[in-house]
Amino acid sequence: MESHSFFKSNNLDFSLLQGNCLSIIPQIDAKVDMVFADPPYFLSNDGLTVKNGKIQSVNKGQWDKLVSDDDAYTFTYEWLSAVREKMADNATLWVSGTHHNIFTLGRILPQLGFKILNVITWEKTNPPPNFSCRFFTHSTEFIIWVRKHPKIPHYFDYDLMKRLNNDKQMKDVWRLPAIAKWEKSCGKHPTQKPLALLAQIILASTKKNALVLDPFAGSSTTGVASNVLGRRFIGIEQETEYLQLSQARYEDLQGAGRKEFFKQHFYRLLNKEDKN
Repeated sequence: MESHSFFKSNNLDFSLLQGNCLSIIPQIDAKVDMVFADPPYFLSNDGLTVKNGKIQSVNKGQWDKLVSDDDAYTFTYEWLSAVREKMADNATLWVSGTHHNIFTLGRILPQLGFKILNVITWEKTNPPPNFSCRFFTHSTEFIIWVRKHPKIPHYFDYDLMKRLNNDKQMKDVWRLPAIAKWEKSCGKHPTQKPLALLAQIILASTKKNALVLDPFAGSSTTGVASNVLGRRFIGIEQETEYLQLSQARYEDLQGAGRKEFFKQHFYRLLNKEDKN
């Protein structure tokens, strides 16, 4: 595993590994408490979209190009199987998706023995417009939350989620904006998730000092949120550009007052008051 190491923090609470997750995951010598995965959606098909008022290509990179439906199914099955082997018995997994991959995930997860707990709907408050005007504007993504075993209880901080939701049960529809400018101060990733989204996921399903794994780390939003909230992080990423961005984001966090700045933004965006 050492040959794959790209960066490790001095206290080993933030580790970046470079390479294909299918080859790296089996070498991880630890059981993880939570996994967040934002796998390729395979949407880089030379189509067009609107960003910042301009028509742009939907292509994200070679890693997002679809070879065939069969290959996508096999890839999904293999990475989920590899991740499951490294999860503690009471651990949970969160997988992000859209209608392009959510049904494949929903089919494979039970096959591997996972129990589906929720399908979270993330409603974006600022979605890109639909410039074709031939269908409804896409404004949501889905996050499937599962536990490793059907009959072994998982960790869920129900009381905290209720307390942070005006003392009401938190629903499975979360209204959050896409990433803001302050989240791109070190650069950006084409499929970057908002820090507030990952903060809510981490707070809901882990305790302090938990070990969090992201097999498709990108710019390590999962890692940044984990570090701010006192969790340990292992991120796997193939692209050197995004690993460098991840390291820069971590190092930026270590500046005076930066973690508190980020934490305040988390709770402001989530309309939360509690900062435990």
